[in-house]
Formats: sequence, C-alpha cells, structure tokens
Amino acid sequence: MRAILGSILLLLASPALAQETRVAPDGHVPPAAALDRMQWLAGQWAGEGIGGAPAHESWLPATGDTMVGTFVQQDGEGGIRFTEHMYLMEEAGTLVLRLKHFDADLTGWEEKDDMLAFRLVALEPCAAYFDALTLRCDGEHGLLAAVRMKSNSEAVEELVFRFERME
Repeated sequence: MRAILGSILLLLASPALAQETRVAPDGHVPPAAALDRMQWLAGQWAGEGIGGAPAHESWLPATGDTMVGTFVQQDGEGGIRFTEHMYLMEEAGTLVLRLKHFDADLTGWEEKDDMLAFRLVALEPCAAYFDALTLRCDGEHGLLAAVRMKSNSEAVEELVFRFERME
C-alpha cells in the first residue's frame, strides 16, 4: 500500500501534471472571446527570465481590435538576448496571439512574412490559455507567462516567467 501511495504522490508531483500551458485537442474550435476581457494585461511587467536574467513584458491598451505587446529577454550582462513583438487580436469572434522573435541586432528568427500564432483554448477571469501559451494573473500584482517549446534535443519544454507589475 505504501509503494502505491508513494507512486501516486510521485506522479502528482511530476512536471507533466503541474504544467501551466494547455494544448488544444484535434478539431478544437476556439471559444468566443473579445479583447475587452484582456484589459487586465495592459501595463509594464518586470521579472526573471531565462537563466535568471532580467526580463520585461509590456502591453498597450487595445487599439481597435488589437493589443500590442513586447517582450525583452536580457542576457544577464546588461544587454539584450532577444525580443518578441506581439499582437493579441480579435479574429473571427475569438482571440489569437501572434508574435515574431528578434535577436539583439533586430535579425528576425521567423521568415519575413511568417510568425507564430497561438489560438485561444480557454478564457477565464484574469487568464487566457492559448494553444501552448498561457497569460494569467499571478497573485495581486503578478503576471505568469508560460510557453511550450522544443529545445535543440527536440524535447518539449515549458518555460515559465513570473512578472510583477511596475508602477
């Protein structure tokens, strides 16, 4: 009995069950959603990024059907490692988040006309779950951003960023 209980506790503590991101099942139809449900995201956010280096995320209030955001990952030595330019948009009655990555010299990671697109999976008060990307409140003044990605080894990893609202 102890061995079974230990196995269950180990399983419950595994990262696979503690993940912040969600993945849309095959055939998923994104739920109806409007951008006004995301106004809590507008503002400046600062926290710890990859390798413990500082990171910042900023979101402007909506202009029409789009919120524009930026993400800056510092290199730990006062410089920029990479940035992201993001559009959170109303499209076909739901929300989609599109982004492009740039090196510190503004060299794009994606092809000129390509970008990553994250389709909405679920929208809750103070939380938006896109396919492989989450933006949600984290305590009274915090923002949690999480994304699934493949590393060089092709293993899927989840990166979690915790930010505090800057005054």
